[in-house]
Amino acid sequence: MSALLRDGELHLIGRLRHSSNNAMVADITLGDVTMRCIYKPIAGERPLWDFPAGTLAGREVAAHVVSELAGWHCVPPTVLRDGPAGPGMVQQWIDEADDDSVQIFAAEQVPAGQLPILAGEDETGRTVVLAHADDPQLRTLAGFDLIVNNADRKGGHVLRRGDRVFGVDHGLTFHAEDKLRTVLWGWAGQPLPTDVIDGVHGLRARFDDELAPALQPLISAAELDALAERLERVAAEPVFPAPPDDRSAVPWPPL
Repeated sequence: MSALLRDGELHLIGRLRHSSNNAMVADITLGDVTMRCIYKPIAGERPLWDFPAGTLAGREVAAHVVSELAGWHCVPPTVLRDGPAGPGMVQQWIDEADDDSVQIFAAEQVPAGQLPILAGEDETGRTVVLAHADDPQLRTLAGFDLIVNNADRKGGHVLRRGDRVFGVDHGLTFHAEDKLRTVLWGWAGQPLPTDVIDGVHGLRARFDDELAPALQPLISAAELDALAERLERVAAEPVFPAPPDDRSAVPWPPL
């Protein structure tokens, strides 16, 4: 898979309409194998006040590295490579996927098995609730977001295919300051699941020999130090945090 993404020939199909960073859909071909993928050229990244310019593609690749080394496998295969619009991130397209793990319900119609996150009003003045599924794989993804300090976990960035859950759009990760913004707050205050704890210990054990060398070309030294500190903090207190009250806890729009 990595060889296909890294060495295959990219054939652009079109641009994702609502993408803020010029994400493109492409087919990638190596020999007689062709696969659909997402290509996000660095040149198309929108400048942000709190993330250095030209770094989002590297952060997407770093998120995949962490997911794989931790054994969570919640990020599709992702590489950094050249393409028709210059260097950028290339990631496997998850086809036939649903994005209904996070939904908005009428307040009186929240189904069993959904964890409410926040309430508001729709355009008619009706009270509505943002909620997500109480699902083990979604819980693992929330643990992953905690470790990579994901500042932009929207509902549309959660894809379910069969019995697997994937997270996508990880350009706003690994900031040196605490930036966690997510729609997956339903387990706040609860212990982290065993697979997340095991992954954290695995990342700590492999930090110097594997994790840090893999991430050094992708994120800054300060961000790498902050990751090491988060791993130590979470290992010492393996609990989902509560939403912060001094900044926005949920990205906008949430879906």
